[in-house]
Amino acid sequence: MPQSSAKPILRFAPSPNGRLHLGHAYSALYTWNAAKLLGGTTLLRIEDTDPERSKPEFVAAIFEDLQWLGLQWPEPVLQQSERFDIYADAGNDLRDQHLLYPCFCSRSEIAAKATDKDPDGAPLYPGTCKHLNRGEQIERLERGDPVQFRLDTASAMARVGMLTFTVLGPLVTDRPQIRHARPERWGDVVLQRKGTPTSYHLSCVVDDSEQGITHVTRGRDMEAATDLHVLLQMLLGLRSPIYHFHKLILDDAGRKLAKSRDSESLGDLRAKGWTAADVRRAVGL
Repeated sequence: MPQSSAKPILRFAPSPNGRLHLGHAYSALYTWNAAKLLGGTTLLRIEDTDPERSKPEFVAAIFEDLQWLGLQWPEPVLQQSERFDIYADAGNDLRDQHLLYPCFCSRSEIAAKATDKDPDGAPLYPGTCKHLNRGEQIERLERGDPVQFRLDTASAMARVGMLTFTVLGPLVTDRPQIRHARPERWGDVVLQRKGTPTSYHLSCVVDDSEQGITHVTRGRDMEAATDLHVLLQMLLGLRSPIYHFHKLILDDAGRKLAKSRDSESLGDLRAKGWTAADVRRAVGL
Protein backbone atom coordinates (compact mmCIF):
# COMPACT_ATOMS: atom_id res chain seq x y z
CA MET A 1 0.00 0.00 0.00
CA PRO A 2 1.22 3.57 -0.63
CA GLN A 3 2.83 5.13 2.40
CA SER A 4 1.72 8.48 3.80
CA SER A 5 4.31 11.17 4.23
CA ALA A 6 4.33 14.70 5.58
CA LYS A 7 6.45 15.67 2.60
CA PRO A 8 6.27 13.95 -0.79
CA ILE A 9 9.60 12.61 -2.04
CA LEU A 10 10.22 11.94 -5.72
CA ARG A 11 13.37 10.81 -7.53
CA PHE A 12 15.18 11.05 -10.85
CA ALA A 13 17.33 7.97 -11.36
CA PRO A 14 19.41 7.93 -14.57
CA SER A 15 21.94 5.26 -15.52
CA PRO A 16 25.44 6.54 -16.38
CA ASN A 17 25.85 4.45 -19.53
CA GLY A 18 25.78 7.41 -21.92
CA ARG A 19 24.97 11.11 -22.12
CA LEU A 20 21.52 12.42 -21.22
CA HIS A 21 19.27 13.50 -24.12
CA LEU A 22 16.03 15.48 -24.45
CA GLY A 23 13.99 12.52 -23.20
CA HIS A 24 15.95 12.55 -19.96
CA ALA A 25 15.63 16.32 -19.76
CA TYR A 26 11.86 16.05 -20.05
CA SER A 27 11.69 13.37 -17.36
CA ALA A 28 13.94 15.34 -15.00
CA LEU A 29 12.12 18.64 -15.50
CA TYR A 30 8.75 16.91 -15.21
CA THR A 31 9.76 15.26 -11.94
CA TRP A 32 11.07 18.46 -10.38
CA ASN A 33 7.91 20.29 -11.49
CA ALA A 34 5.75 17.51 -10.02
CA ALA A 35 7.59 17.72 -6.71
CA LYS A 36 6.93 21.45 -6.61
CA LEU A 37 3.22 20.96 -7.32
CA LEU A 38 3.00 18.34 -4.58
CA GLY A 39 4.96 20.43 -2.10
CA GLY A 40 7.78 17.91 -1.96
CA THR A 41 11.35 17.38 -3.03
CA THR A 42 13.24 15.38 -5.68
CA LEU A 43 16.24 13.16 -5.00
CA LEU A 44 18.88 12.32 -7.58
CA ARG A 45 19.93 8.66 -7.70
CA ILE A 46 22.63 7.16 -9.90
CA GLU A 47 21.67 3.66 -11.09
CA ASP A 48 25.13 2.34 -11.97
CA THR A 49 24.78 -1.38 -11.29
CA ASP A 50 26.13 -2.36 -14.72
CA PRO A 51 29.93 -2.33 -14.24
CA GLU A 52 30.65 -2.71 -17.95
CA ARG A 53 28.52 0.17 -19.22
CA SER A 54 28.56 2.63 -16.31
CA LYS A 55 31.37 5.18 -16.56
CA PRO A 56 32.54 7.88 -14.10
CA GLU A 57 32.59 10.44 -16.91
CA PHE A 58 28.90 9.83 -17.54
CA VAL A 59 28.14 10.33 -13.83
CA ALA A 60 29.95 13.68 -13.98
CA ALA A 61 28.03 14.56 -17.15
CA ILE A 62 24.69 13.85 -15.44
CA PHE A 63 25.52 16.36 -12.70
CA GLU A 64 26.68 18.89 -15.27
CA ASP A 65 23.58 18.55 -17.46
CA LEU A 66 21.10 18.75 -14.58
CA GLN A 67 22.85 21.78 -13.09
CA TRP A 68 22.77 23.40 -16.54
CA LEU A 69 19.00 22.85 -16.56
CA GLY A 70 18.84 24.74 -13.26
CA LEU A 71 17.94 21.75 -11.09
CA GLN A 72 19.10 21.13 -7.52
CA TRP A 73 18.90 18.11 -5.22
CA PRO A 74 19.82 17.07 -1.68
CA GLU A 75 23.23 15.61 -0.98
CA PRO A 76 24.63 13.00 -0.74
CA VAL A 77 23.53 11.35 -3.97
CA LEU A 78 22.90 7.62 -3.69
CA GLN A 79 24.96 5.51 -6.12
CA GLN A 80 23.77 1.95 -6.48
CA SER A 81 27.25 0.55 -7.18
CA GLU A 82 28.05 1.23 -3.52
CA ARG A 83 25.11 -0.85 -2.26
CA PHE A 84 25.56 -4.32 -3.73
CA ASP A 85 25.59 -5.90 -0.25
CA ILE A 86 22.15 -4.45 0.45
CA TYR A 87 20.72 -5.79 -2.80
CA ALA A 88 22.34 -9.16 -2.12
CA ASP A 89 20.46 -9.28 1.19
CA ALA A 90 17.19 -8.66 -0.67
CA GLY A 91 18.05 -11.48 -3.06
CA ASN A 92 18.83 -13.75 -0.12
CA ASP A 93 15.40 -12.95 1.28
CA LEU A 94 13.82 -14.22 -1.94
CA ARG A 95 16.06 -17.29 -1.86
CA ASP A 96 14.91 -18.02 1.69
CA GLN A 97 11.35 -17.88 0.36
CA HIS A 98 12.38 -20.44 -2.32
CA LEU A 99 11.44 -17.97 -5.06
CA LEU A 100 14.75 -17.79 -6.96
CA TYR A 101 16.26 -20.53 -9.09
CA PRO A 102 19.50 -20.72 -11.14
CA CYS A 103 19.29 -20.48 -14.91
CA PHE A 104 22.15 -21.48 -17.22
CA CYS A 105 20.51 -20.62 -20.55
CA SER A 106 22.19 -18.29 -23.00
CA ARG A 107 20.27 -15.58 -24.84
CA SER A 108 20.47 -17.54 -28.07
CA GLU A 109 19.07 -20.65 -26.37
CA ILE A 110 16.20 -18.65 -24.93
CA ALA A 111 15.44 -17.02 -28.27
CA ALA A 112 15.40 -20.43 -29.98
CA LYS A 113 12.90 -21.91 -27.52
CA ALA A 114 10.72 -18.91 -26.70
CA THR A 115 7.19 -18.91 -28.09
CA ASP A 116 6.14 -15.49 -26.77
CA LYS A 117 7.56 -12.06 -25.95
CA ASP A 118 7.61 -9.98 -22.78
CA PRO A 119 6.15 -6.45 -22.63
CA ASP A 120 9.47 -5.02 -23.87
CA GLY A 121 9.40 -7.27 -26.91
CA ALA A 122 12.19 -9.59 -25.76
CA PRO A 123 11.84 -13.39 -25.98
CA LEU A 124 9.86 -14.62 -22.98
CA TYR A 125 11.88 -17.13 -20.98
CA PRO A 126 10.32 -20.60 -21.49
CA GLY A 127 11.27 -21.91 -18.04
CA THR A 128 13.87 -24.43 -19.20
CA CYS A 129 16.05 -24.44 -16.06
CA LYS A 130 13.10 -24.25 -13.73
CA HIS A 131 12.82 -28.02 -13.96
CA LEU A 132 16.45 -28.93 -13.27
CA ASN A 133 16.82 -31.20 -10.26
CA ARG A 134 18.78 -29.99 -7.28
CA GLY A 135 21.73 -32.26 -8.02
CA GLU A 136 22.20 -30.85 -11.51
CA GLN A 137 21.87 -27.30 -10.21
CA ILE A 138 24.62 -27.87 -7.65
CA GLU A 139 26.87 -29.61 -10.17
CA ARG A 140 26.64 -26.76 -12.66
CA LEU A 141 27.10 -24.10 -9.98
CA GLU A 142 30.19 -25.84 -8.62
CA ARG A 143 31.53 -26.19 -12.16
CA GLY A 144 31.30 -22.42 -12.54
CA ASP A 145 28.89 -22.36 -15.47
CA PRO A 146 27.58 -18.87 -16.36
CA VAL A 147 24.46 -18.41 -14.27
CA GLN A 148 21.67 -15.98 -13.56
CA PHE A 149 18.98 -16.25 -10.94
CA ARG A 150 15.34 -15.93 -11.95
CA LEU A 151 12.20 -15.21 -10.00
CA ASP A 152 9.68 -18.05 -9.93
CA THR A 153 6.88 -15.67 -10.84
CA ALA A 154 4.06 -18.21 -10.73
CA SER A 155 4.99 -19.26 -7.19
CA ALA A 156 5.37 -15.63 -6.17
CA MET A 157 1.94 -14.73 -7.54
CA ALA A 158 0.36 -17.69 -5.79
CA ARG A 159 1.82 -16.41 -2.54
CA VAL A 160 0.63 -12.80 -2.78
CA GLY A 161 -2.64 -13.19 -4.68
CA MET A 162 -4.20 -10.24 -6.51
CA LEU A 163 -1.94 -7.20 -6.74
CA THR A 164 -2.94 -3.55 -7.04
CA PHE A 165 -1.11 -0.24 -7.00
CA THR A 166 -2.05 3.43 -6.94
CA VAL A 167 -1.75 5.62 -10.03
CA LEU A 168 -2.30 9.30 -10.63
CA GLY A 169 -4.04 10.44 -13.82
CA PRO A 170 -2.70 12.71 -16.57
CA LEU A 171 -1.78 15.29 -13.93
CA VAL A 172 0.13 14.56 -10.72
CA THR A 173 -2.56 16.48 -8.85
CA ASP A 174 -5.32 14.17 -10.18
CA ARG A 175 -7.34 11.93 -7.89
CA PRO A 176 -5.51 8.61 -7.26
CA GLN A 177 -6.85 5.49 -8.94
CA ILE A 178 -6.29 1.79 -8.24
CA ARG A 179 -4.83 -0.39 -10.98
CA HIS A 180 -4.41 -4.16 -11.10
CA ALA A 181 -0.87 -5.47 -11.65
CA ARG A 182 -0.10 -8.35 -14.03
CA PRO A 183 3.54 -9.32 -13.43
CA GLU A 184 2.96 -12.79 -14.90
CA ARG A 185 3.36 -11.33 -18.41
CA TRP A 186 7.07 -10.88 -17.66
CA GLY A 187 7.59 -14.56 -16.96
CA ASP A 188 10.53 -15.56 -14.75
CA VAL A 189 12.69 -12.42 -14.87
CA VAL A 190 16.38 -12.30 -13.99
CA LEU A 191 17.00 -10.64 -10.63
CA GLN A 192 20.65 -11.57 -10.05
CA ARG A 193 23.66 -12.60 -12.11
CA LYS A 194 26.94 -14.23 -11.23
CA GLY A 195 29.16 -11.40 -10.01
CA THR A 196 26.31 -8.86 -9.93
CA PRO A 197 23.88 -9.54 -7.08
CA THR A 198 21.13 -7.30 -8.41
CA SER A 199 19.14 -6.15 -11.43
CA TYR A 200 17.36 -2.93 -12.29
CA HIS A 201 14.10 -4.28 -10.88
CA LEU A 202 15.54 -5.45 -7.56
CA SER A 203 17.72 -2.43 -6.78
CA CYS A 204 14.97 -0.03 -7.86
CA VAL A 205 12.36 -1.30 -5.39
CA VAL A 206 14.89 -1.61 -2.56
CA ASP A 207 16.08 1.97 -2.99
CA ASP A 208 12.62 3.47 -3.52
CA SER A 209 11.61 2.00 -0.18
CA GLU A 210 14.77 2.90 1.71
CA GLN A 211 14.77 6.47 0.40
CA GLY A 212 11.13 6.92 1.36
CA ILE A 213 10.00 7.65 -2.20
CA THR A 214 6.28 8.47 -2.09
CA HIS A 215 5.71 9.23 -5.79
CA VAL A 216 7.42 7.72 -8.83
CA THR A 217 7.10 9.66 -12.08
CA ARG A 218 8.27 7.59 -15.03
CA GLY A 219 7.75 7.34 -18.79
CA ARG A 220 4.85 5.38 -20.21
CA ASP A 221 7.33 2.80 -21.47
CA MET A 222 7.78 1.76 -17.81
CA GLU A 223 4.12 1.06 -17.06
CA ALA A 224 4.44 -2.70 -17.54
CA ALA A 225 7.61 -2.92 -15.42
CA THR A 226 5.70 -1.33 -12.56
CA ASP A 227 3.61 -4.52 -12.28
CA LEU A 228 6.79 -6.46 -11.55
CA HIS A 229 7.99 -3.86 -9.06
CA VAL A 230 4.73 -4.09 -7.12
CA LEU A 231 5.19 -7.85 -6.86
CA LEU A 232 8.74 -7.48 -5.52
CA GLN A 233 7.58 -4.88 -3.00
CA MET A 234 4.99 -7.31 -1.65
CA LEU A 235 7.44 -10.21 -1.46
CA LEU A 236 10.11 -8.14 0.32
CA GLY A 237 7.75 -6.19 2.58
CA LEU A 238 8.80 -2.87 1.05
CA ARG A 239 7.00 0.44 0.73
CA SER A 240 4.96 0.96 -2.41
CA PRO A 241 4.87 4.50 -3.82
CA ILE A 242 2.18 6.17 -5.89
CA TYR A 243 2.94 6.01 -9.61
CA HIS A 244 2.47 8.49 -12.44
CA PHE A 245 3.34 7.87 -16.09
CA HIS A 246 4.31 10.76 -18.34
CA LYS A 247 4.64 11.05 -22.11
CA LEU A 248 7.78 10.16 -24.05
CA ILE A 249 9.84 12.45 -26.25
CA LEU A 250 9.97 10.97 -29.75
CA ASP A 251 12.30 11.42 -32.69
CA ASP A 252 11.26 12.31 -36.25
CA ALA A 253 10.53 8.62 -36.94
CA GLY A 254 8.15 8.40 -33.97
CA ARG A 255 10.54 6.38 -31.81
CA LYS A 256 11.43 7.32 -28.25
CA LEU A 257 14.85 8.91 -27.87
CA ALA A 258 17.50 6.44 -26.75
CA LYS A 259 21.20 6.31 -25.99
CA SER A 260 21.41 3.11 -28.01
CA ARG A 261 20.34 5.04 -31.12
CA ASP A 262 22.81 7.85 -30.40
CA SER A 263 20.07 10.42 -29.84
CA GLU A 264 21.58 13.90 -29.70
CA SER A 265 22.80 14.56 -26.16
CA LEU A 266 22.23 17.61 -24.00
CA GLY A 267 25.97 18.21 -24.16
CA ASP A 268 25.78 18.29 -27.95
CA LEU A 269 22.88 20.75 -27.84
CA ARG A 270 24.76 22.95 -25.37
CA ALA A 271 27.79 22.96 -27.69
CA LYS A 272 25.49 24.11 -30.51
CA GLY A 273 24.42 27.11 -28.44
CA TRP A 274 21.22 25.82 -26.86
CA THR A 275 20.21 27.26 -23.49
CA ALA A 276 18.23 25.60 -20.70
CA ALA A 277 15.25 27.71 -21.79
CA ASP A 278 15.59 26.26 -25.31
CA VAL A 279 15.42 22.75 -23.85
CA ARG A 280 12.31 23.58 -21.85
CA ARG A 281 10.61 24.94 -24.95
CA ALA A 282 11.63 21.93 -27.02
CA VAL A 283 10.05 19.46 -24.57
CA GLY A 284 7.04 21.61 -23.74
CA LEU A 285 7.97 22.50 -20.17
